[in-house]
Amino acid sequence: MSDQTPTPALFTPPTPERTSSPILPIAIAGLVVVLILAGILLATHRKPALNPNAIHPLDPYAASLPITGIVMSESTSLSGGKSTFIDGHIRNTGNRTISSATVQVLFANDAQLPPQLETLPLAVIRTHEPYVDTQPLSDAPLKPGDDREFRLIFENINSNWNQQLPEIHVIAAK
Repeated sequence: MSDQTPTPALFTPPTPERTSSPILPIAIAGLVVVLILAGILLATHRKPALNPNAIHPLDPYAASLPITGIVMSESTSLSGGKSTFIDGHIRNTGNRTISSATVQVLFANDAQLPPQLETLPLAVIRTHEPYVDTQPLSDAPLKPGDDREFRLIFENINSNWNQQLPEIHVIAAK
């Protein structure tokens, strides 16, 4: 007899299974991680805050937002504090609706020192009676052609201010 007798299937060595790493699940998991990280970065990314101690350039849309009719007034509280108010008009001569604006106000002095800088959001006047009440521009957006009264309120103007009308610049408009 020959040594080549067929071996029953029960005793044959198993065929080696293909052992490969699961590339597709790893690639999908990696893509999910990258997307999550990108989402976190986009959600937490903010524009750097405006430095209130530096003079900022005008917003490109500022030429379409002329400020006129500037009037100043002061008020003293019972506790001895003083508030300075700047009232005026802002007109939107451009083609965009503006729902927020930031202004920088420069209070000059005659002592050859840098001006006092105040940076604040523009608030528009809602009513005059029984008192002047303001609201954010986002509550009453400034449409093309609109004209609104505004009020800026300051609590701590330096004593060396020359008492002249300050410069008011629109440094951000959205």
